[in-house]
Amino acid sequence: MKKPTPKTITVIDIHALSPNILRISFQSEALKHFPEDSEGGYFKFLFDEEGQVLVGPLKDNAKPKMRTYTIRNLELLSGKMDVDFVTHVTDDKMCGFGARWAMSAEVGDTISIVGPGKVQEVNLDKDWFFFSADMTSLPTLAAKLEKLPSHVKGYAVIQATDSRDQQSVRAPDGIKVIWTTESLSTVSMQQPWLDGEPFVWCACEFDEMRALRQYFRNEKEVNRQDIYISSYWKRGVAEDGHKVIKKRDHDEFENTK
Repeated sequence: MKKPTPKTITVIDIHALSPNILRISFQSEALKHFPEDSEGGYFKFLFDEEGQVLVGPLKDNAKPKMRTYTIRNLELLSGKMDVDFVTHVTDDKMCGFGARWAMSAEVGDTISIVGPGKVQEVNLDKDWFFFSADMTSLPTLAAKLEKLPSHVKGYAVIQATDSRDQQSVRAPDGIKVIWTTESLSTVSMQQPWLDGEPFVWCACEFDEMRALRQYFRNEKEVNRQDIYISSYWKRGVAEDGHKVIKKRDHDEFENTK
């Protein structure tokens, strides 16, 4: 398989959205050629083994460390992209490559990316919608809520690290947006179940994902094709280790069905 060609992007603006969310704006000619529907999709930053940024073409034997992030806003004409970084320190007092780089980034810095990846679509033919997200998936959720038709109804439960991390999200009037600093799965399960067939979209920490998967897939018996659920990270584990755990968990879960 042909390796994707890295694209170099440049930091043009940095500002804090909240105590634990940093928005960095990038610009590049390459961003002008992204698909029009890329907002809410993912791409990958490239680092070396020590967490230093990679810029420019990769050597043939290069195996970069990739860190996945979301396109929050994209202006194709100007080639400008906004990316939101969660910058809080994890339980083990260590930050990941992406967060560490973001907290020290300066205007004019460059970094390489590959992507974008495919945007996970929401099935708009359903009667109602249930979204659950934490701060790592908030950019994706916010982009999806903005694209929903005005008539839809349901829930969007969002777990924040700090109550001050709440931000304004544009959602249809029928979507009840619920912010919490408590367990995402617990608060999601507390919401009254609506009539009709739902579409469920969840993205969050690994253990919260497993609890929500049990609830939606097994207890509420939501059809497999009407649910997207994914862990974006696992507490205390780097992205490379999380990928291994995530795949093993997925295979074990599907084999029990």
